[in-house]
Amino acid sequence: MDHQIVVFDLHREHYGVDISAVESILKPQAITSVPCAPPYVVGVTNLRGKVLPVIDLRRRFGLPAAEASADTRIVVVQMGAHVVGMVVDGVSEVLNLDVASIEPPSSVTSTADSVFIKGIARLEGRLVILLELDKIVESEPVPA
Repeated sequence: MDHQIVVFDLHREHYGVDISAVESILKPQAITSVPCAPPYVVGVTNLRGKVLPVIDLRRRFGLPAAEASADTRIVVVQMGAHVVGMVVDGVSEVLNLDVASIEPPSSVTSTADSVFIKGIARLEGRLVILLELDKIVESEPVPA
């Protein structure tokens, strides 16, 4: 059975999210900062007349900051009850993934932050970390 995912890059690693959760992929646009927001919340932006919270996945995952490039994108996804923009280094492809190629995360690599990881997909010559989107904002509320 196949599973479609959108693959994006973050700090030289490949991540994937279920395509049904992705509403759109945007080029970077003006973002307004929000006082007292969690450190990984960059701010909010206007998306087709609606206010969209934007998070920086590098900050959320404790990765080093990076300057925006021509490849930087905002992936707009459904996270639980929220629609949120995620800043990523670049979006590379949409893949049909055989469910048999997905393994659960190893208990050896489990940390409090690994709650974000749904599984690891083994592809030809690379691994794609599959994210559990609902868990990314679960621990702290996203500004509306």
